[in-house]
Amino acid sequence: MTPEPSRRNLLALAATTSALAGLPTYTATAAQERPDSLPYEGSSDTTLWWQAPADEHSMIEQGLPVGNGRLGALASNDPGRELLLVTDATMWTGGLNDTLDADGQFPYGRADFGSFTLLARLTVDIPDHDLSAVNGYRRTLDLARGVVTTSYVRSGVTYRREIFASHPDDVIVLHFTQSGGGRYTGSVTLEGTHGEGKTAVSFGAAFPNGLRYGAAVKAYGSGGRVAVNGTRIDFSDCRDLTVLVSGGTNYAPDAHAGYRDPALDPEKLARAKVRDAAAHSADVLLRTHVADHRALFGQLDLSLGTSTAGQRSLDTWERLKARARDGVPDPELEAQYLQFSRYLMIAGSRDSLPLNLQGLWLDGNDPDWMGDYHTDINLQMNYWMAHRAGLAQSFDALTDYCLAQLPSWTDLTRRLFNDPRNRYRNSTGKNAGWTLAISTNPYGGGGWWWHPAGNAWLCNSLWEHYEFTGSRTHLEKIYPLLKGACEFWEARLLTTTLPGTTREVLIADSDWSPEHGPLDAKGITYAQELVWALFGNYCVAAAELKRDSGFADTVASLRKRLYLPQVSPKTGWLEEWMSPDNLGETTHRHLSPLVGLFPGDRIRPDSPPDLVAGATALLTARGMESFGWANAWRSLCWARLKNAENAYQLVVNNLRPSSDGSNGTAFNLFDIYEVEKGRGIFQIDANFGTPAAMIEMLLYSRPGHIEFLPALPDAWAASGSVTGVGARGGFVVDLRWRDGKPIEAHIHSVGGRTTTVEYGGTSRTVTLRPGASVTLKDFAR
Repeated sequence: MTPEPSRRNLLALAATTSALAGLPTYTATAAQERPDSLPYEGSSDTTLWWQAPADEHSMIEQGLPVGNGRLGALASNDPGRELLLVTDATMWTGGLNDTLDADGQFPYGRADFGSFTLLARLTVDIPDHDLSAVNGYRRTLDLARGVVTTSYVRSGVTYRREIFASHPDDVIVLHFTQSGGGRYTGSVTLEGTHGEGKTAVSFGAAFPNGLRYGAAVKAYGSGGRVAVNGTRIDFSDCRDLTVLVSGGTNYAPDAHAGYRDPALDPEKLARAKVRDAAAHSADVLLRTHVADHRALFGQLDLSLGTSTAGQRSLDTWERLKARARDGVPDPELEAQYLQFSRYLMIAGSRDSLPLNLQGLWLDGNDPDWMGDYHTDINLQMNYWMAHRAGLAQSFDALTDYCLAQLPSWTDLTRRLFNDPRNRYRNSTGKNAGWTLAISTNPYGGGGWWWHPAGNAWLCNSLWEHYEFTGSRTHLEKIYPLLKGACEFWEARLLTTTLPGTTREVLIADSDWSPEHGPLDAKGITYAQELVWALFGNYCVAAAELKRDSGFADTVASLRKRLYLPQVSPKTGWLEEWMSPDNLGETTHRHLSPLVGLFPGDRIRPDSPPDLVAGATALLTARGMESFGWANAWRSLCWARLKNAENAYQLVVNNLRPSSDGSNGTAFNLFDIYEVEKGRGIFQIDANFGTPAAMIEMLLYSRPGHIEFLPALPDAWAASGSVTGVGARGGFVVDLRWRDGKPIEAHIHSVGGRTTTVEYGGTSRTVTLRPGASVTLKDFAR
């Protein structure tokens, strides 16, 4: 149970955060059991709404998500039958999966690699509240409070329910109220999804891999009767009703313990959590949750301009359809989409495993690609938004995951990478450090092919947290990952002489440019760019921490000898395969050869013109139509090239409503990936990559350099503002603009000391001590 002082601290913190963001505040009182008013109600700027509940058979496209970082659910919001599909981030089958098949691949299926799965189904049946018997139906997702609300009228009585996932109390709460003398009568049922059956209290079980899991439910109300009846909880004539559910597994982020905590009983713990939460009124649980949520959500505010009254009058789904149909910008809707993504980040990435392909939300036990961690773009994209959007705390889940997996990844590399069946083995015969597979699970296991450059990309992603925050503690944590990846590449790189010259360079051994072209190409641009960045980051880390100076000198020497990709004289594109020919699909979804443009910085608008032209030509050839995550990556690259309208158009493309499984945005704003004609699946990466692109259009940064409005589209140019944007180099920026030009900027140091601030070809040097701030104006001069 969360101690009451902690609740008061959370409420005070949320009040402070709200005040800093210019939002309404509320304060704690000594007696909180019956507060005079509910917590701050989100404004229309941060409230999504719909006029229909979810179809129970289309929950992934229509259910509304709640989550506390590890425990999540999709809610149907049906008046007569509330359905919650409950998940825990660690609910995984499978295991270490430490074998290779005859083709040199890791087995990649549910029986060996494993899969992310559902924890439970919770239903609250209220038979006389069937949808056909009510009117005035409305459901909302209040992004600022982290609350899903349903309201409707039956027989002259207004009924209301609120659903939220509390991080402080570690439970999902369903609170049913009414005004006008109404009553609730029905039943509550909790059911496992792996054959455990229904229960009125709790269940516990274990997978064949030894992972134990469990869940529990508790209900209480006033003015009526609530009692266990066999496998359900019955309630009758209740003025209000509160239902609590919790659950989890005995997963532990410790390779040496087999990723299990043998002393933990998940069912017993879940029962304790719902019991402790039930010691508080629903209002207190709500206030505590909102305070905690606001402390994170309030770190960024955004306005991209003003929408019309007609646009505001539409519900969220109709508004999406109108935007696509009419082609008229809807800046408030676009800002809501970004804030929805921040809501998902807070709900899906705290104190547990990182966001996988599904995030924290499922509608069954068979997600495509097992809901895994794809390391050749998708896992990294999930976290591109975090620092930029004021949610650096959410990044810790990725760091902790990599640290927990490192012992297993190192052992698998040592035992299996140079196996003769592995087509990507080191032809030098040397082996050191660690790398991983294209797909990973939570047990140190890999799936599909080996992914040699994946170690560099993950390390470069972890490095960005240091660039944004300047955290020495984080740098010390990730140092073993950086060093091990460099050791791997020291063993892997080959020396070759460039044709027609006597110049010797270092190139990557045989590899695949994800996910197309030859499987045995040497010196692929993807690997060369990632390793070049890795080596540079490691040398900075070693110097900062004063470690391994000799090895750092070796790595610096290797970096100087690395081959850096050239522009093809045949195609005019940046080469992808160290060949003047294009050896793959012209419009392929991946932008692997452009990792040096984004997320890297080696290629910039001020780079040699031929290099910029080659990158631009390749990006142009890839096209403007693809899957959501691919469009997001394209948008980010166009933003880096300062092409505002292309970057914006790709955002608009991703906001198109999905129809019959087509690529686009679902009813509930989840991104849909068209697997095949007529069948689409939810894949969460675009929900994070697209907002990252939107922020990159407003502010570009690298250590020592911040640029305002590098790719501001016409649709947002009239006026706008953003507060709380993270900038690499250790700064946070607030920015206001009008008529396409910045009018005021506030720069706060979170560890950075000096940076150059640029807009429109003019620049200023800003020097601050950590914790200090400065306000800049008069950009027209």
